[in-house]
Formats: sequence, structure tokens, C-alpha cells
Amino acid sequence: METEHESLKTIFQQEFSKMVAVISKMYGLQHIEIAEDIVSETFLLAAETWGVKGIPKNPVAWLYTVAKQKTLYHFRRHKIFEEKIAPELMDNHKAKEIGELNFSEQNIKDSQLQMLFAICTPVIISEAQIGLALRILCGFGIDEIAEAFLSKKDTINKRLFRAKEKLRTEKVELEFPAETEIPDRLDNVLHVIYLLFNEGYYSKTQNQILQKDLCLEAMRLGIMLTEYEKTDQPKTNALIALMCFHASRFDARKGLDDALILYEQQDESLWEMGLVQKGIHFLNRSAEGHEMSSYHVEARIAYWHCIKQDSDEKWKDILQLYDQLLLINYSPSVALNRLFAFYKVHGPQPALVEAKKIKLENNHFYFTLLGLLYSGIDDQEAKVNFQKAIALAKTEADKQTLVQKMERLKD
Repeated sequence: METEHESLKTIFQQEFSKMVAVISKMYGLQHIEIAEDIVSETFLLAAETWGVKGIPKNPVAWLYTVAKQKTLYHFRRHKIFEEKIAPELMDNHKAKEIGELNFSEQNIKDSQLQMLFAICTPVIISEAQIGLALRILCGFGIDEIAEAFLSKKDTINKRLFRAKEKLRTEKVELEFPAETEIPDRLDNVLHVIYLLFNEGYYSKTQNQILQKDLCLEAMRLGIMLTEYEKTDQPKTNALIALMCFHASRFDARKGLDDALILYEQQDESLWEMGLVQKGIHFLNRSAEGHEMSSYHVEARIAYWHCIKQDSDEKWKDILQLYDQLLLINYSPSVALNRLFAFYKVHGPQPALVEAKKIKLENNHFYFTLLGLLYSGIDDQEAKVNFQKAIALAKTEADKQTLVQKMERLKD
């Protein structure tokens, strides 16, 4: 059973972003820090009150009521309401129910979606966009964000402060973009969600709960986009399919000692088949249009990795998809992953010829693959490459996995 502390923490993560978004929508994005403070004070009062009286029957309604009172009191006390906010609202024909925050389900969804577009404005650098998304849209604390980025709290605080200042100085509005702007703006939103998911899936932090939460929040934001007609596009569904397929193998990728378990050694019984089926659902939806994005290709590759059987058809299709992906969105990691598929189709000798063309000298995965390719052909050269990979590996878990590979080589 959840303790009161754990219950409050869960409610905080679920409701923090909703409350901040609604308050910011009512009073303007320039007051986003005030909105955060009000919501934080509301949860602090909840911790004090519930610790004495117990959690109320409807804790969310309790929080909304207190947040409404605190918000109205704050803006009236500082005369922002009468002198600044009210005239602006009157000018924009938004004078209905001034001071009464609307926590209806639809307004919460609209506010969060508008906040997502606001945070993903091109005037803020990508890394700061991810930090803001984690804080404002996902309810993560500064400690958790710092751990996710392997950074200091001061660094994260400064980054978020500068990003919020940019929102103010550039006068970014909390509203849906014009219909003509949505396609370009959506690309940036999807990219941030993609990076947020990767921050969890390929995270170097040892906190597996945090890693999984990052992935789940990215998926939640993606699904939220499908609930709005203008952003429910094929590429949106393709990205969600990609995340579902990857997330389905989340628990199978790490051993008890946190060592990374490579795909071919994963226990298929640990795969979450419900997520695989959801991925197939969104992949089918993504095929309804004429657009072919990098998310479509990556999702198709990820789908094949949810089928454990090793067949020529599987790896030939994966290789063809990687060839297609390189044309759409070239990156060294895509070239490296393609090289593994090339090895599965053509064998180690031709793959070594291809490997020497890309020369990723600072990538431990590159030397890991070279070690694999040389194994059985030139075991001494395989050992040399595994040693290079160990020297470049960022985590002890990765190093341990590589040491085990070298030991199997001796056997």
C-alpha cells in the first residue's frame, strides 16, 4: 500500500503540470514562475494539512480549490489583477469568469497542449526545452532533472531561469499556433518529445525508476497530441509507435547488476506485449497519410526488434530500412546500427570492409561492434577493439559487459 508521502508525490507529479498550465493560461506565460510558486505552496500546505488530518476523499479537488484561492489572493494582493491583467483580458475579450480558474478536463488538456507548443518555441535551445518540458509539463523536481542530465542543481536552475526569461522577452503566448504554422511547429514539438524519450531510454543515470518515468512522460505527451485534430498526424502516430516498441523491452535491457543486456541475450518473456500491440495500433494509424518521416522508418525497425526470431527476411528488411533512414536523417549512430544489420545479412568479412569506412573513433559502440566482427576471424584484433571500447565506455555497467565479452572470447 502506498504511504502518504508516496501518494502525495504521485499526485504532485500528476497534477503539478496541469495546475501550472491552467494558471499560466489565465494570467499569461510571463507569470509562469508565480504559477509554479503558487502550486508548490499549495502542495506544501497539502503536506502539512494531510499529515495531521489525513488525505481527503478527493485530494485533487482539494488541491484545485486551494490553488484557486491562492492564485486569486496573490494577483489581487499585488494589484496585478486590477492594474495589468484585467485590462489585458478585457482587450482580448477574455473577461469571462475573471479570477475563477477553470480546472475542467478539456481546459486542462488545452492548457497543457498550448504549454507544450510554447515551451518548444525555436527561440529556446533544445536542451532547455527538454528541461522545461520535464519541469512544467511532467512535474519533475529540480533534483530529478539534474540527475537525468547528470548535472548540478545550480546548472539546471540557471538553464530553466534563462529559458523562462526568453519566454518573457520574446513574448511567447500560451496559445495554439496559427493553422499554417502547425506543421513546422509540430516538427519541433515531436523532436523534443523524441529527445525526452531518449533521455530516459538511453540514460546514463542508474535510477531505473527515473529512466522509466522519463519514457512514460514522453509517451503521455505524444498521446496528448493525438487528442487534438490538427496535431493528430501520421508522424505523431509514428513517433508514439516507435516509443511503444522501445518501451516494451525496457525491463529486459538491464540485468540485476545494471549491466546492459544486448538484444540477442534479452529474455523475451520480460517484454511487455501490451505495449507491442499499442505500437502496432499507432504504426497502422501512421500509415493513413502519404507522409514518410524518420519516425515511420525508425518505428518499423523497432517493430522488427519486437520479433525475436532470427530470419533472413527480418534482417534484410531492417537493412533496407536503415538505408532509407540514412537518406532521410543521416547520423553516426544510424550508420553504426545499419552496420550491425549489414553484418547480420552479409556476414563479418564484408561488414568489416564497411566498418572501416565510417571510423567512429570516439564511440565505444563502434569498437564493441568491431570486436564482435573480428571474433573468430582474428581474436587478438577482437581483444584490442574490446579494450578500446572499455576505455571509451561511460558507465561501469557498460565496461562490465565488455569485460564479459572478452572473457567469452578467451573461452
